[in-house]
Amino acid sequence: MKHIFGSFAYGDEPRLNCWWDQTCEIPTRPILTGSQSCDVAIIGGGFTGISAALHLAKSGVKVVVLENRYVGWGASGRNGGFCCLGGGRLDDTALDKKFGRVDHLAFRSAEMAAINLVDELVKRHDIAVDRHSSGETELAHRPRDMDYLRRRVAVIKEDYGLDATLVEKHELAAQGISGPFHGALTVPAGFALNPLKYLTGLAEAAEAAGAIIYQQTGARRITQTGDAHQIDTSSGTLTADKIILATNGYSSEDLSSDLSGRYMPAQSSVIVTRPLSDNELAQAGWTSSQMVYDTRNLLHYFRLMPDRRMLFGMRGGLMTGARAEARALMRVRRDFEMIFPQWKRVETPYGWSGMVCLARNQMPFVGKLSQSGKIYASLCYHGNGVAMGSYCGALVADLVQGRPTQKPFPESMKGPFVKFELGRLRRMLMPFVYLGFAVADR
Repeated sequence: MKHIFGSFAYGDEPRLNCWWDQTCEIPTRPILTGSQSCDVAIIGGGFTGISAALHLAKSGVKVVVLENRYVGWGASGRNGGFCCLGGGRLDDTALDKKFGRVDHLAFRSAEMAAINLVDELVKRHDIAVDRHSSGETELAHRPRDMDYLRRRVAVIKEDYGLDATLVEKHELAAQGISGPFHGALTVPAGFALNPLKYLTGLAEAAEAAGAIIYQQTGARRITQTGDAHQIDTSSGTLTADKIILATNGYSSEDLSSDLSGRYMPAQSSVIVTRPLSDNELAQAGWTSSQMVYDTRNLLHYFRLMPDRRMLFGMRGGLMTGARAEARALMRVRRDFEMIFPQWKRVETPYGWSGMVCLARNQMPFVGKLSQSGKIYASLCYHGNGVAMGSYCGALVADLVQGRPTQKPFPESMKGPFVKFELGRLRRMLMPFVYLGFAVADR
């Protein structure tokens, strides 16, 4: 397998200290052996792959998921658990310019539909996900950002039909929010959850519907054999009429030439505290159960969970390896103490990292890969995979069945799936991008 980061990033070490693993038992699943066949093969057992498997199985399609490790091993089982608006990075002006007003509003409808889909799946399949937060809150990290948030009130109404609530700086304490912030905007869309519990429940629902999930079964090569495709794995072969690539930031450069160079993995790091006492929460002035993030490009995202542990995350490092991982987590801890100086003595026993995935055009991609027969892909959610990954899994399930979807599916999500500059060396672009973001965040 050819990856653009070093092998450390794709090994077990970055997630060894993941808090979610302490909260949810990982079911044991079989390894594919021998030669088998199915209608649709899905490579990747994260939000996208499992959602696609569930929706296909419910339609009577014989579907098999191949997961290199186990369901939830990748970013889906180690993210911050924000089920929220997002998935693309283009603002309204850019969407209007590139795709037009109608498509701009269609993408905003897709964002809302993505949240609603997760809500529906959690309720329908009775998945205990430790849900909390009434929407999400954006915090102004500079005084001038309040002007931006004030403008956002009208934008949120126009894009989503929602009434956002502006919170001035002097009102933050009454909301149970503290820190070096100058106000906030709360959008009543989305909720926080335990991502591993959600994905584990979703996988069980997919299996109950008839999907087969194999773990420790990494796809190594895809070859076309007549009208079908053969997937060679580490332990056997699977022949399928159609294939969905749902590997996101853990994709390989050589699994499909039509995928190579068209996605950009980026590391994100998270720490979790021990449970906080009433006194510690009072000292910091933080009692809100809202999931929050700040107005930085290189944003911080955090939330006080139902067990009173604080989860705190931010973009990770640009290098990989044990030392680079340690430095990235130290930076997260440094920023945690900057925002919560009262908690300098509070332990953060859990810390890990995972890969989010970016696209060159800054929008999710769901579609058929151009020169690959019956191979489809869905990826690039720009750090918002809980809702958008689940939603795109449902979209691609409709797509491979050749039926019109009833869900919002804007042209901006259909490609073309263009390559990054520098091809396999595209990681070299990231330091310049991050430097630009850091300068803009001052």
